[in-house]
Amino acid sequence: MNMRWRFLDRWHDAGLLILRVGVGAAFVGIHGYPLLSEGRVGWLRVGAAVKSFGLNDGYVWWGIAAMISMLLGGGCLILGLCQRPASLTLFSTMFVAAYWRFQTSSLDAAAYPAVMAVVCLSLFILGPGKNALDKV
Repeated sequence: MNMRWRFLDRWHDAGLLILRVGVGAAFVGIHGYPLLSEGRVGWLRVGAAVKSFGLNDGYVWWGIAAMISMLLGGGCLILGLCQRPASLTLFSTMFVAAYWRFQTSSLDAAAYPAVMAVVCLSLFILGPGKNALDKV
């Protein structure tokens, strides 16, 4: 590795904190809370994504599960509390969303949920870092 960038190695945990807080805030504020505000209509719309996997019932419940995943999972990412289970749950939610978007729309529409799925899988593998409530 180039010595010029070596000084950044000590900031690994700060980088994880920034990533966790940013992604967690996006899940809570951009995805979870608006879905909570939409109520049954939003839950039905989001829950219908499971059609892509051959499930033809319970769309409202699947939508509620996705909403809870985004609200609680995002909050856990922000705090660094139960971060690995939260990351895995968010990964599965975003995987379903990406697959659904790819099936019903286009590769372009699937790009954002696919990237979020990759980020969540990476956070699952990397762990929360030192700046987390799990480490206190």
